[in-house]
Amino acid sequence: MNKKQLCLKLFVLIFFFSISKSIQSQNLKLSSPNKLIEIKIQTLNQLKFQVSLKNKVIIENVAVGIEMSDGRSIGPKSRVRNIKRETFNQIVNVPIPNKDRKIETTYNQITISLTSNFDVIFRAYNDGVAYRIYDKRNKPKNVIYEKMTLNFPADASTYFPWEESMYSHNERLYNHIDISKLKDADFCSLPVLIETDNGKVVFTESSLHNYPGMFLEKNKNSNLISKFPNYVLKAVPAGSYDTENGEGSDRTQDIVEEANFIAKLGGSRNLPWRVFIVSDDDRTFVESNLVTILSEKSKIEDTSWIKPGKVAWDWWNSNNIYGVDFKAGINQETYKYYIDFASENGIEYILLDEGWTKSTTEIYEANPNIQIKELIRYAKSKNVGVLLWVLWKPLNEDTEGLIKLYSSWGAVGVKVDFMQRNDQYMVQSYEEIAEIAAKYKFLVDYHGAFKPAGIERIWPNLLTYEGVMGNEQNKWNIRNFPYSNDPQAVDPEHNLTIPFIRMVAGPLDYTPGGMTNVNLYDYKWDPSDKSPYGFDRSGNPLKKSDNITAIFTRPMVPGSRAHQVAMYTVFESPLQMMCESPTIYKKEQETVDFITQIPTIWDETVVIKAKLSDYIVIARRKGENWYLAAMTDWTARNFEVDLSFLDNDVNYNVQVYKDGINTDRNAMDYKFEKMILNNKSKINISMSRGGGFSAIFKK
Repeated sequence: MNKKQLCLKLFVLIFFFSISKSIQSQNLKLSSPNKLIEIKIQTLNQLKFQVSLKNKVIIENVAVGIEMSDGRSIGPKSRVRNIKRETFNQIVNVPIPNKDRKIETTYNQITISLTSNFDVIFRAYNDGVAYRIYDKRNKPKNVIYEKMTLNFPADASTYFPWEESMYSHNERLYNHIDISKLKDADFCSLPVLIETDNGKVVFTESSLHNYPGMFLEKNKNSNLISKFPNYVLKAVPAGSYDTENGEGSDRTQDIVEEANFIAKLGGSRNLPWRVFIVSDDDRTFVESNLVTILSEKSKIEDTSWIKPGKVAWDWWNSNNIYGVDFKAGINQETYKYYIDFASENGIEYILLDEGWTKSTTEIYEANPNIQIKELIRYAKSKNVGVLLWVLWKPLNEDTEGLIKLYSSWGAVGVKVDFMQRNDQYMVQSYEEIAEIAAKYKFLVDYHGAFKPAGIERIWPNLLTYEGVMGNEQNKWNIRNFPYSNDPQAVDPEHNLTIPFIRMVAGPLDYTPGGMTNVNLYDYKWDPSDKSPYGFDRSGNPLKKSDNITAIFTRPMVPGSRAHQVAMYTVFESPLQMMCESPTIYKKEQETVDFITQIPTIWDETVVIKAKLSDYIVIARRKGENWYLAAMTDWTARNFEVDLSFLDNDVNYNVQVYKDGINTDRNAMDYKFEKMILNNKSKINISMSRGGGFSAIFKK
């Protein structure tokens, strides 16, 4: 090599060393299209980022990391190979829309390619940011851990859905607490909301496929850190290893053996999106479609057979029908009564919940008191579809065989219950069940489930999830677990957290529609306070704990009748339950007539007023008609709302369902009104404590 060649080689080496050093030391910036949100990414030594809203830091120093069984990692030794910037305009058409049928969005993206064969992709939207890791190595390996640390300003607080175990069905309250007051190792499921002086953040995940769901844990060295269930090697029926015959629970499991990693990967693939919805306007969280946008498009080309609708549901009301000439229960006559009620009121489905099978584990045959094929035939003749409840475990053992069998009977879907896990195997099971169900044009409702995380867009026959502390809690729970002093787990205040946190993740099977409505005289329960808060019909003094009672067969619901009705517009679920007994509904025909007019999917959503845990006023459109609803917590509220969201130069026939003048004394009091209004009109919304308001606008 001559001197000239040597000098050239040294120059090239120095040049590429300089470029490499420059890449490593970069502090990258990525802004939302409207410039209000900015991500600053640090690539030197450790991949970190922070998020600002309107030039004020709202999320501090988020560390991104991963460790693989093949020795690769994203960490202090990570080196940047390449940086790519892009801008995208996207139109997402949603066949079964919870909020909006057509979503138009623009986002900016930066892809950071690392020498360890990982890409880290960041996106900035007008309502938040997201990142995901792409593993480019096309060989089998295990994920030892995926690390994410979240740091917030010292005075930040959180609405924290505490969990005792990662093997959970995510039915939690959102307890408001300063992050600094969390104990080390306290952890929560997602979504979770963090509140700072500069705005709020809802954190969740999307595009969760064949990978464990994330939790967040309070850590000594950081505010919140990622936490995952390990890969499950062996699960047995709960309690079975403690018994001589090996039998145990028919529905809950004990994890008796775990691996030392969280996931198996078969080759190159994307990991889930980590989603941060960011705003200083609470309306943003209700309107956001980020989880949907970040999910993959539907794998079902023809979705015309997927029919959202309402469901006459038997379990919440314990088949408690009366005034009939047969013995009510799990039998042919009772379910025909439900079918007739559904048919008479244009309700699309009935659900046969627990008890219709021979036993909870013998699910190939019906209860001897039910002629299942004849019942389904009868329902079909009345234009009512039949959904069937099953436990996850026996369904998982023969998914296709059972769905094929139920389909041959004429049933239209399944409600799958008691999964209570979100390790990798369970997450994959959700998608496999939905895929097999789609093959037979079967609908799916996941109950006893973790929160949605995007697969409902891929498999739109998956209409709803539970993963929420909903109305069923009123059958047995009038006291919270120890993190709150509220006397009622599911009360109007809780109901006013759900749209801002849990609903951000996707649809929720809250099961509204209770008609035995009850006020709480004072919702802060103090067991030492014995003073009366009113009087019963006999004139005896009521105590704070006397006003509502958990009765399994005749549940009460705290808040007003109009509060329950408003849920059908406020809460998103393409498969929406009507939980009350048909006998009671028949005595409340005006209410039933109103509820059954409200759609379960929407073309457009506009949030008019909203404040986390306090109130919401929302308008939704389906076709040419608009639906307006409001809910409040235990504070009475009045709003004047302009109707500018309506079409111009059109008069609308309006039906109003609202709190009555005496709702503060009797929560079942309501008033029904009719009027004619247009987009230049204003409407007064007056809500009692725990109250609600609904209006239907038809051209």
